[in-house]
Amino acid sequence: MNTNVTQAQKQAVETPNAGSTLRTRNKRTLLVAAAMLTAIVPAIAQTGGAGADVQQKLAAVKESVGENQQKLHHYQWMETTQLTLKGDAKAPSQSACQYGPDGKVQKTPLTQPPPPPSGGRVKQKVVANKKEEMKDYMGQVKVLLGKYVPPDPQSMQQSFQAGKVSLNPNAGSGGAEIVFKDYALPGDQMTISFDTPTKKISSVKVNTYMEDPKDVVTLAVQFASLPDGTNYVQQTVLDATAKKLVVTTTSSAYKAIGAQ
Repeated sequence: MNTNVTQAQKQAVETPNAGSTLRTRNKRTLLVAAAMLTAIVPAIAQTGGAGADVQQKLAAVKESVGENQQKLHHYQWMETTQLTLKGDAKAPSQSACQYGPDGKVQKTPLTQPPPPPSGGRVKQKVVANKKEEMKDYMGQVKVLLGKYVPPDPQSMQQSFQAGKVSLNPNAGSGGAEIVFKDYALPGDQMTISFDTPTKKISSVKVNTYMEDPKDVVTLAVQFASLPDGTNYVQQTVLDATAKKLVVTTTSSAYKAIGAQ
């Protein structure tokens, strides 16, 4: 009799524990399912409806970029750079440009360097140090902006797969604005305006920053077309607000390499 009572007591004690364990397992299962759903939903959203439209536009942009980059390798052109620092416009500089065997733009300066600063040795050293600092800064800016212009097809695809690409519904008829968030840096944004009928990029706008997010850098890029339909960057306006620096670069006088 004592044995039966002990078994009954055991069953009475074990039953609540089993129920508690089952409820705990169910909660864990629900949490795992919720986490999986959170990860899967953005991918599902990109595969149908608006996501399919984004994918179609993105494919056209990537194709356009690839074709134009190949065509531009057969051209040489003139590049004029105008720098304005703290409202003071500096003398413009010019360079002859063309793509080299490594696929990078090679620039040959056509403008004579400015004369050395006047004044005593101390003043000359201060001016030289400031020029060196600005040169280093501009080098860093160039590396940063190289991540955006020209837009990289692989980076654009990665942004799409991460669910960071959308269409601006206010772009107007005949065109599309594709917005990329967290494209090269967390919190940045790149907007590509694409002319659907001609399948060409018309402009690119970038909002990004240097190492410090407070060091904001914006870039406005305008594109144009050559007589053979090749799309090229006609003008870029860089605004580094923290440095009070504006750099306007204009490309012109495109000519096929080898042409007279």
